[in-house]
Amino acid sequence: MSKKSVTETGWRGSREGWLDAAYDALIDGGVEAVKIMPLANRLKLSRTSFYWFFKDREELLSALADHWATRTTEPLIAATKAYADTEAEAMLNVLTCFLTPGAFDDRLEFAVRSWALQDDAIMQRLQAADVERLDTLTQLLMSWGHSREDADVRARTIYLVQIGYISMQVREDTATRLTRIPGYVEIYTGKVPQPHEMARFCANIGFDPDAAG
Repeated sequence: MSKKSVTETGWRGSREGWLDAAYDALIDGGVEAVKIMPLANRLKLSRTSFYWFFKDREELLSALADHWATRTTEPLIAATKAYADTEAEAMLNVLTCFLTPGAFDDRLEFAVRSWALQDDAIMQRLQAADVERLDTLTQLLMSWGHSREDADVRARTIYLVQIGYISMQVREDTATRLTRIPGYVEIYTGKVPQPHEMARFCANIGFDPDAAG
């Protein structure tokens, strides 16, 4: 057996396994729950196994913060760059990111925002991400002809509504949310999505209105 197979999948577990356990702990109990011994117990591994993959708890937390960026900021930026025939469709691409399971990780976003209240470095990183996300949304709107000032206000409206949903832990069933989507798109862009665009949006988020009805 190679050294790689032993160290990554053997009795020490794997780096991904430790990171997944840290993710679950952060979601369930906040950053204070992300501690080496409880994670080892969760994984049924020895405490010393942890140090094969991470120098210390701080390195694990840094990896967890990187994981957050990968699961939130990166898919949002990708959504703003996705192909669209119309501005309404471009905005529906953004909303698809927020509403598709496995795209924008809203549980991780909520947990990191709570973590940032206790950690200045994470707060700085979160604020930098907010700026980057807002700038990306602003650039999207400007690409469809909005002035910078108008795009800035619209981008803030989009972003603060979505983060508000996450921060307030709003739980709406998909059918209820969908009744509001055309209105949101019109507020965000000034354009009303067409029926075929909404049909594509429903397909993209995996929702069948006929089955729900």
